[in-house]
Amino acid sequence: MKIKDMFYKDINREIKGVIKIGQEDDSNVYQELDEYVVTRELSKHFSDFFESYKKGIVGHTDKMGVWISGFFGSGKSHFLKILSYLLENKEVKGKKAVDYFDGKIKDPMVLADMKLAGNTSCDVILFNIDSKSDSDSKTNKDAIVKVFMRVFNDMLGYCGSIPWVADLERQMDLDGTYEEFKKTFEEISGKPWTEARDDFYYEEDAIVEALSKATKMSAEAARDWYNKAEDNYTLSVEKFAKRVKEYILSKGKNHHVVFLVDEIGQYIGDNSQLMLNLQTVVEDLGTECSGRAWVIVTSQQDIDSVTKVKGNDFSKIQGRFDTRLSLSSANVDEVIKKRILLKNDVAKGTLKLLYDKKSAILKNLITFSADTPEKKVYSDAEDFIEVYPFIPYQFNLMQQTLTSIREHGASGKHLAEGERSMLSSFQESAIKYENEQDGALIPFSAFYDTIEAFLDSNIRTVIIHAQDNERLNDFDVELLKVMFLIKYVKEIPSNIENLATLMIKNIDEDKIDLKKKIEESLKRLTKETLVQKNGEEYTFLTNEEQDINKEIKNVKVDMSEIIQKVSEIIFEEIYSDKKYSYSSMYNFSFNQVVDDRNFRGNQGNEIGLKIITPYYDTGVDISREELKMMSSIENNMIMYLPSDTSFLEEMEEALKIQNYLLKKGGSKSTDTIEEIKARKSSEAQERKGRVKDLLIESLKQAEIYVNGQKLDIREKSPIERIDDGFKALIESIYTKLNYVTKFIDSQKDIYDILSQDTVQMSLTDDTPNKLAFDEMDAYIERNTLRHIPVTMKTLLNFFGKAPYGWREIDIEGLVSRLFKSQEIKLQLNSEYLEESDREIVKYITKRDYIDRLLVEKRIKVPVFQLNNARDLSQKLFNVSALPSDEDGMMRRFKEFVRDEIEKLKELLVYYETNKYPGKDILLDGKKILDEIYNIKGSKEFFEVLQKYKDDLLDYAEDSFEVKKFFENQRVYFDKAVDMLNIYEKNKTYVLDKDAIEITKQIEAIVKSKKPYSDIQKLPDLVERFRVRFMQLLEEECKPVRAVIENDKQIVLNELSIYDFKDEFYDRFDGRFTDLLNRLDSSNNFYEAIAMKEESDRIKLRCLDEIQKEAIRRRPIEPPIGPGPVVEPPIPYKTRKTKNISIANILHGAKTIETEKDIDELLNEIKKKLESELDKDTIIRLV
Repeated sequence: MKIKDMFYKDINREIKGVIKIGQEDDSNVYQELDEYVVTRELSKHFSDFFESYKKGIVGHTDKMGVWISGFFGSGKSHFLKILSYLLENKEVKGKKAVDYFDGKIKDPMVLADMKLAGNTSCDVILFNIDSKSDSDSKTNKDAIVKVFMRVFNDMLGYCGSIPWVADLERQMDLDGTYEEFKKTFEEISGKPWTEARDDFYYEEDAIVEALSKATKMSAEAARDWYNKAEDNYTLSVEKFAKRVKEYILSKGKNHHVVFLVDEIGQYIGDNSQLMLNLQTVVEDLGTECSGRAWVIVTSQQDIDSVTKVKGNDFSKIQGRFDTRLSLSSANVDEVIKKRILLKNDVAKGTLKLLYDKKSAILKNLITFSADTPEKKVYSDAEDFIEVYPFIPYQFNLMQQTLTSIREHGASGKHLAEGERSMLSSFQESAIKYENEQDGALIPFSAFYDTIEAFLDSNIRTVIIHAQDNERLNDFDVELLKVMFLIKYVKEIPSNIENLATLMIKNIDEDKIDLKKKIEESLKRLTKETLVQKNGEEYTFLTNEEQDINKEIKNVKVDMSEIIQKVSEIIFEEIYSDKKYSYSSMYNFSFNQVVDDRNFRGNQGNEIGLKIITPYYDTGVDISREELKMMSSIENNMIMYLPSDTSFLEEMEEALKIQNYLLKKGGSKSTDTIEEIKARKSSEAQERKGRVKDLLIESLKQAEIYVNGQKLDIREKSPIERIDDGFKALIESIYTKLNYVTKFIDSQKDIYDILSQDTVQMSLTDDTPNKLAFDEMDAYIERNTLRHIPVTMKTLLNFFGKAPYGWREIDIEGLVSRLFKSQEIKLQLNSEYLEESDREIVKYITKRDYIDRLLVEKRIKVPVFQLNNARDLSQKLFNVSALPSDEDGMMRRFKEFVRDEIEKLKELLVYYETNKYPGKDILLDGKKILDEIYNIKGSKEFFEVLQKYKDDLLDYAEDSFEVKKFFENQRVYFDKAVDMLNIYEKNKTYVLDKDAIEITKQIEAIVKSKKPYSDIQKLPDLVERFRVRFMQLLEEECKPVRAVIENDKQIVLNELSIYDFKDEFYDRFDGRFTDLLNRLDSSNNFYEAIAMKEESDRIKLRCLDEIQKEAIRRRPIEPPIGPGPVVEPPIPYKTRKTKNISIANILHGAKTIETEKDIDELLNEIKKKLESELDKDTIIRLV
């Protein structure tokens, strides 16, 4: 049975697929009303609309807006036009428009509302707003109201294009002069006014003359109006709304005016000013007209989406457009099925049998790739009958195709304006295959021919050139058409699986053969640059895209750049770890290499991951033996990728695109080219995404070689495989890694090691990390014996690398343990460090010291030297219990030495004031002890102890007597020295033989080098000397005492003759008494003898004081009574008395042997007295 014989109505009958606003001849209107399919969805929309519209008929409402939304080709314009027919309810072929719906509307209530509306007086103004607006009107914020005013004026018969002319016409109509004006104008101009008014500016004289003749205007007033009409014209939304209201009221009888506006959404676009203008128009119409003026609009977007995008507050317009009707794709499907695909009974039976027989085949035949959103297929026999010869998915896909082509600018003017409908496309496709037998299916490529005439020439040219290309066949062209149709439809990837489904022409098609045929076709199309492969997908190329692809193809990309970018994906996205975590304690940095090219960053690590791609050595396969050899020579894990070069080719294409876009980035091209460049940029990112996916697969299947062996690692995620490979690599290289079993967590652990008791450490045999301890100890010993310097840095570098790989802090811990165990010595700045050094941890662990801290093997001290130290400790310090370890013994011995030196310092202070015995012994001993104390190294320390053994023993013996001297004998020694000092001061006066002999004995003992055994004699000798000395001194003091007492008596006698004796007695007596007391306590002869002269001076001073006080107290004689004036006598001058000591005159001893000596003595006395005597002085010898 042929397809054309299956349909209920002739498939070739003329159907207006696209309903144009303005096509209103009766034949068109009749077909539209007669064949209009009221779907379930439309039935609901009719119900909602007329229920709302009725409110304005039976009452008042300000919710007089209707917003009809639906995708491109959904039938919203057709629905709008049907509403205009129903509201106008004009008679078509003897039948009212509403009556055509008697059998289509099942609900009698809805039908009643429709008839109520149809019977209500109404002016219907149906228009496409874009076609009615001026070309530049969108820039004007009042563009919407201008269009509304224009169509309103057009409806009234006024000049819609020139609003101020329409105002004139309206005014003449009100004045009753309009008809006269039109008649007069035609007589003057020779043209009817309705034809000539659009040429307003060319008919000036005729218009002015007609106005002056037909109206009340004078010629001057008419000319003035003509010149100023445009400038004086103003339009506001309020003015428009009032005009509409005035008109409605003038018509009476509940008259309505309905504005039906097609594609308002497309016209407004993103212009918020236009949306605000529409809002004001609808709001004012609602307010002024109370439901008798309606605005019904269509838009591809619903009102919520439109107002949300615009961003302003459009709540008012949303309130006015209370009735919202949305047309879905299901509505279009149902219309197509009922108007075109409705089958006759014979066809239904045939197709049912066919489906029952082939349903299983159809399910396997019509399939899409897994990455394709679910597409509709035949659900059952009834569905098959309704849709055949089409496939259910084609309805939605064709709708997406029309929308996407329109959005991407691949359509011509007519398709952009909506002149291509789904209805027409399906009808024309069915006609093309009408002679095919049952079982045939219409491929999606058939739809191309139905829209070809409406496509942009650039697209049609590509197809036409393909048809003329001798290297391509008809199938290639059909495939190319399909690829264009889905080019902009994201929901269906253009891979081979999907293309095969879209190209199916028969239920019995072999899809496997079809896929092969498509693959071959795609190769040809790709070669001709009509198609481009992008991963698993193939893309139709427009002329511009072909040109750009050719340019991209010629872009050169260096191999190193490809490998670098591949490396970035591997090492930054797939395996992004910069270190391999072998365990919780070990993290190994590794080199990153692809095809012998180092990835960026530090590549100086001991191990590495080396990936070999199919581009490694082009054209040559590397044998397994070569790979094993490579892995044994290098400390790398080798990953040998499979020979599939897809990821490299994808990366090369992505880089070519990027380089092309970079080169073209600064130049601005057409919108089409810029859109292609944007798609190319997305394509580059997609390709990079595929590179990653392909690399992951390659890494899953890669062969892995480590240390000369191919590893048997099963296929799993690249991260797991690489981790397994690294584990094997590390265990083959770092063979002594597990020597460290106890780890150092922080510097505190190192402090703990160094503060551990050395004796305790030596007693325990379970040294932590014994293998590592012995390994490092042996290494240090070897280098020390070879005189090779070893620094801390040396140890960190050596044991941080293979075969050890130990952590730095664990190496530092081992050094600390070796040092604490006295197996090694540490030297910094030429000085050996001691355990007691507070900075020892810092020196071991800080980077500032690793080059300066020397490490050497400690040479063991011989036993005899250790025993010598113990013996010396016993002899010197009376301590035999010393630590058993070298450092501990040295440290303790040095503590004793330090204390001994301090004692010596204290003793040597005494020698600063006295010449005590034994100073040389102490100084010599201190010198040796100082040298011992300042030794740092234990080896030298014990050697020096051995060297000074005898000297130290001598010191121990000799210093014993010296120390005892200061403890017990120094007091007696000091007393003896004091007595000798007294003797030295008085030896001129001490002539006694016994006293002299005693001092000789004392002096012999004090000046002895070793007086210690004779010091016991000193107390007796000192006492004997003291007694004898005091006896001699007492004899010497007797005459001195007599002199003092005599002088005292002279003074007191002199004082007694005066009245003031009591006042001065105690003072004078006290002076002499004090002198006598000093005489009694004196222990020096010269001091006692000197007191005679002191007594004489006291005597003279006291006598002078008495004389002065006597003069001071002498009374003044009063003058004698009145008498004759007598000249005063020469005043009498009182002579002062001068006391002179006889002892001073006869100073010193005098020897007289002759009379001459007497004379000389007397002359000397005379001279002295004469020198003291003058006329005012009386000399008194006392």
